[in-house]
This record gives sequence, C-alpha cells and structure tokens, in this order.
Amino acid sequence: MKVLNTPLSESDVRSLRLGETVFVSGPVITGRDEMHIRALEYDKNGEPVPDDIRGATLFHCGPIMRQMDDGSWRVIAAGPTTSARMNKLEPEMIERFGIRAIIGKGGMSPEVADAMRRCGCVYLAATGGAAISLAEGLNSCRGVEWLDLGMAEAMWRFDTQKFGPLVVAMDAEGNSLYQRVMDNLVRDI
Repeated sequence: MKVLNTPLSESDVRSLRLGETVFVSGPVITGRDEMHIRALEYDKNGEPVPDDIRGATLFHCGPIMRQMDDGSWRVIAAGPTTSARMNKLEPEMIERFGIRAIIGKGGMSPEVADAMRRCGCVYLAATGGAAISLAEGLNSCRGVEWLDLGMAEAMWRFDTQKFGPLVVAMDAEGNSLYQRVMDNLVRDI
C-alpha cells in the first residue's frame, strides 16, 4: 500500500493505477454542494477563495465537529458523502482550482472522469459507514471556512496521517471501476 503525501503533484496523481489501495497524509479539505457553489461563485465574481482549495485533496464529507473550550475543533465522525451529488459542479471545480484528488463514495459521472483525465485528478473511494474510523485519520483540524453554510457544508481543513484505506476508483486516465462494473452488468444481461 502506498502513502500519498499531500499536496499532490500532477505526476503523483498520474502514477496511480485503478484499483490501487492508498493512504493520504497531509492537508485535506472537506466540501459538499454548498461549498462547491460558493467557491465557484466567489471565483467567478473575483472574490477571494481560500488558498487551500487550489491543488487540494477534497473530501466529500460533512463532518460532525465539536468545538472545544479553547475554541479549537475536534472531529467526531467523518463519513464520505455520495459524490454523485456534486457531478454538475465537480468538472468546473477540477478545472478552475486544479483539484488533484477527490475522496468520496459511489463514484462520479463520465463528465467528471473526463475533467480528471484532462487536468490530472483521481477519485479515491472511502468506505461508507466508517465515519468513526475515518475520523481517526483526520489528526487535527486546522480551521474552517464558511461556517455560515452550516457544519456539514462548511469547508474544513484537516491534517491527516495515514488517512484511509482508500481505493483508486477513478484514475487520471479516465478509467473508472464503477463504469467497469456497469459495463460487465450490461454485458452479462
């Protein structure tokens, strides 16, 4: 198993193979629908967006967080969100911000796979239902942006240490384990 150190380079991403199991160490941000919408809207309007988005490893997750007495935040649970919810937004996120890796569950559309191929991005599948175990890999919370969107929709910054295991389910060549399963199902019918 390979440990990927973030931020990832395009060559790091393009070296990954479909089906490979990896762990992630380093900075990771979270983002769901509302975070994507705000980031794209702000950038189109020339308003500043957090630098962490550029070249990010983006976890489709709405973590459950707890604010400590000293004002810091601690993650309680961090399960992956169904990534298909972001299908319409993700190609532009990848292109505009140079997203290098997306962590989620369930895969994404052929349009997202095409943007990943063009820009050098991969989709890393996390196990659904493992929110407590995955939270253990999010070592520390470095902050939050756009908390006005709500806890689940805000952009959280984490430092990770061997976060995973994750499976390369969509690679930077446009290949998708999800599409292969669908193709096999159709062929077998």
